[in-house]
Amino acid sequence: MGGNRRGQDHFGKRAKRENYPARSIYKLQEIDQRVRLLRPGMTVLDLGAAPGSWSLYAAERVTRSGKVVAVDRTPIDIAMPGNVQVITGNALEINPADLLARIDRPGFDAVISDMAPRTSGHRFVDQARSFELFIRALEFAASVCATGGSFVGKIFIGEDFETARRRVRELFAEERIIRPRSIRTESYETYLVGLRRLPAPPSAPGTENTPTA
Repeated sequence: MGGNRRGQDHFGKRAKRENYPARSIYKLQEIDQRVRLLRPGMTVLDLGAAPGSWSLYAAERVTRSGKVVAVDRTPIDIAMPGNVQVITGNALEINPADLLARIDRPGFDAVISDMAPRTSGHRFVDQARSFELFIRALEFAASVCATGGSFVGKIFIGEDFETARRRVRELFAEERIIRPRSIRTESYETYLVGLRRLPAPPSAPGTENTPTA
């Protein structure tokens, strides 16, 4: 993975200096600055939160009046502020109702995901896996995001990219593509952002208890 080289770039050094566990903090920071994603008092769900940089940044932005729920099957081994609740488990297999019970609200104000598949080195395979993971994260976010809320998800650009964009537009009033400056030049990752979650359509009579895809 070239860990030594990667640790020496500007953003890696800055993250270490500012006590963040990973340089990915600056991706979320730029997205936040460009779309005004996070504000004091908000509730945020961080899917695939390890090693914790996004959760730390979100906790700072929502302040003590807000709350961050951080989920990852890899334990987060850094200290978190009091407004962050860490759950160790598969982010996409947790019961949405259990997550909502932790914030005592009908939905999260923002759902953020920096999840990416384990790469194989084969670009088209990795893109397909990224698309599948992105869609799963998006659909999960749709089940827990409050009306008017937002979603941020990482995706590798490939032949399914426009399909992912269309799905975001079906769920949110506005869709944005943001490629932060801190993404490495050789990377084909980017972020799709959904703003202002649309109200879920009413269930047809007799289907209230029918699971949705």
